[in-house]
Formats: sequence, structure tokens, C-alpha cells
Amino acid sequence: MKIRTRLTLLFTLITAMLLSVYSVSIYYSSKEAREKSFYSELQNEAIAKADLFFRSSLPEQEMHKLYKNNTRTLNEVQVAIYDVNKKLVYHDDAKVDYVKETPEMLSQIFQKKRINFFLNDLQVIGMVYHYEGKTYAVTAAAYDQYGYEYLTHLFTISIISFFSILILIYLAGIFLSKKALSPLSEMVNQIKKITAGKLQLRLKTTKEKDELNELAQNFNGMLERLENSFDSQKHFVSNISHELRTPLAAIITELELASEKDKTQEEYQETIQYALEDARNMVKLSNSLMDLAKASYDPNEISFSEVRLDEVLLESYTKIIKENSEYKVSLNIEDAIEEQQLIIQGNEYLLQVAFNNLIDNACKYSPEHMCSIDVKSNSKNLLISFTNRGNKIPNEDLEHIFKPFYRSETSRQKKGHGIGLFLTEKIILLHHAKITVVSDDNETIFTVIFDII
Repeated sequence: MKIRTRLTLLFTLITAMLLSVYSVSIYYSSKEAREKSFYSELQNEAIAKADLFFRSSLPEQEMHKLYKNNTRTLNEVQVAIYDVNKKLVYHDDAKVDYVKETPEMLSQIFQKKRINFFLNDLQVIGMVYHYEGKTYAVTAAAYDQYGYEYLTHLFTISIISFFSILILIYLAGIFLSKKALSPLSEMVNQIKKITAGKLQLRLKTTKEKDELNELAQNFNGMLERLENSFDSQKHFVSNISHELRTPLAAIITELELASEKDKTQEEYQETIQYALEDARNMVKLSNSLMDLAKASYDPNEISFSEVRLDEVLLESYTKIIKENSEYKVSLNIEDAIEEQQLIIQGNEYLLQVAFNNLIDNACKYSPEHMCSIDVKSNSKNLLISFTNRGNKIPNEDLEHIFKPFYRSETSRQKKGHGIGLFLTEKIILLHHAKITVVSDDNETIFTVIFDII
């Protein structure tokens, strides 16, 4: 079922419930008001008849005649009068006695002074009447034809109005829901035109501050991120192709040259060494890409546990020194740091990859191949700084230093692929930390900042 139909039906249902409550309330309040009003009319009629009987000189036969004449044109009230001995004093029509007063009923009237009750469709009132020091019981009964006709008419009008209003509400609901949701239908038509090749398309937005405009703005934001992601992916694939093609082309060229002419054993060994070096570069690139893939997983799919950062730094330190004998690395941990401050929730393998990249990067671009690691803390954060002395990094390069495959003119003189720092930042952010870089006075410092648990 479409939202438009569901909203229309829901709106109609709610209206039907409210109309039902309103109509029932009106009907029953009118019914109660009719009963009270007719009881009041019966009381007035009973008093008027009793006054007419006792205070006028009109004979009883004339009163009977007057009663019978009135009953031909309207439902005349039938009145009966009894004395304290429960003896009938006067009755409008004893032959057609509607109430048929019993001694028990008369006793109840004398005792309670006034009673009201229904007798089939008739309403009956019994009351005490005083005249010249004597007490009488007067009963009056009649059928409220006008009142019941009014209620029947009210009920009929209510039913007709109820269904008429529901039909009008349903039609109005269809019109209003169609008008209200027309921007959504337009959005759907616009979304159908957006494909992988047309991510530059955007939904139309307005200056209105409604939910649909907010939805369009958020959807456009998502398209913006997707377009950037697709562009980055294309750029990433292009760079990977270039990085892989270069060592492969070099290996093929070296092997082709070696196979075309005879060489000495030393020349063959030199060619093999060149090919091995290019192959090792490809392995390093492949490993970097694998690490990048792992760092790009959904954080919920990466295993996190308690990790001691000093132990991870020590493993990175040992690994770098073992693989590069010319590198010099120093690790300094502040004495004031407590053991608990060095523990975070993280992935040990990815953290080691990030630290390896920072140490290798510092040693590679330092003339002395030196990297100084300093671990400090304050009340809120644990700071790990990787410092190397060498040429200052220009400010224009600092702005792009964490972008994938970005290499400055200075860094192109060294072997690398431009993935390390990009991968490092991704891993650091994955651990809800941040990394900063400062380069000044021939000194470059990368600082990783962790929140203390």
C-alpha cells in the first residue's frame, strides 16, 4: 500500500472516530435533555390540572371533555389525583388508565415527595400537591411524540452527515496527500535518473525548512560523498596501475636485455639483483595495499582488544632495526606515565603497521637515518611523537601529506609509493585518535594523540 493511500485511510479513520464520539455525545446529551425537559413539562401540567380542578368551578365532566378533545390533536398528559387515604379524587380518563397507580406507588410518592420513571414508552411523574391544608398525590403520564421525533430526526441527520463527511474527508485526504507528497514523487523520478555514470546529478532543493527539503539535502550530501569516493577510487586504481607497471616494466626490460646477448657471470648476477630489487618493491607495494584493505574494513569487523602501546612500539622498533641495519631508533617513555595510560582498545597488527610506517618514514628522510620516539602524557591524552632531523617539509606539501600516492619533489628522490602516511592516518583514525605533523627548523615531528581510558 502506498504512503498516500495509507495516510488517507488513517486520516479518514481518525476523523471517523472523532465524528463518532462527537455524534454519540450529541445524541445522548440530547436524549438526556429531552427526558429532563419532558419531566419538567409533566410536572407543570400536573400542577396546572390540579389547580384547575381544585380552584376553578369547572365541572369534572367538562374537564374530561377538555382532555378528550386535546387527545385528538396532540398527546395530552393524563393526570390523576389521590388523597392521603389513597382514594381517587380525579382522573382524566379512568377507563384508559395508563399508570394504574397502586397503593405501593402512592405510598412512595407521599414518602419521597416526587418520583420519575418510564412505563413502556410513557414518561410518568408522581408528586405531592397541597391544597387548603390537605395533601394529595398527583400523577401525570404522557408520550413525548415531538421529543422522540426530534431524536429520530437527529439520529438520521447524524448518520447521513457522518457518511457524507467521511466521503468528503476521504476525497480531501487524497487531494491533500497527493499535493503534500508530490515533491517526494518528483524526487523519485529524479533519483531514477541518477546512475554510476551520472553521479554529478543532484536533487532539487528549496528554501523551505521542511522534512522533504532536509531529505533532499542529505541525499545530495550522500551523492557528493559517493562521487568523491568514486573519483578517489578511480584515482587510486590509476595510481596502483602506474606503481605496479613501473617495476614490472623494469623487470621485463632487464630480463629481455639479459636474454638477447651473452653476458659474464657478474653481469648476470647484477641483472638478477636489479630484478630482485624491483620484485621486492612490488612485494612491499602489495603488502601496503593489503594493509590498506584491512584498515578499510568496517570497524565492526575488525577485532579490537586491550593493547599496550609501549609493547607495540618496542616490536616496531625491533623490526625496523632488524630490517634496516643503517637505521638508528631511540625510544623514550616518560617516567611519570602509569601503566594503565599505555593501554588502549585497538588492533595490534594495524597499530604496528602505522608505527612501522612512521619510523621508516622518519629514518628514510633523515640524513643520519635517525628517528626519536617520545611517549608523554597529560591529564587527558597520551602523545607519541616521531621526530627526525632533515630538510623542512614545505607548507604546500604538508597540506597533502596524508593523501594517497602523493609524493613531493623531495620525496621522489627516495624509494616509496605514497601509501604509507595515508594508511597510517586511516589506522589512527580507526582507533579514534588523531595524528598531526609539524615541520620547522630542519625538524619534522609526527604526533599521534590517543585518549586515555
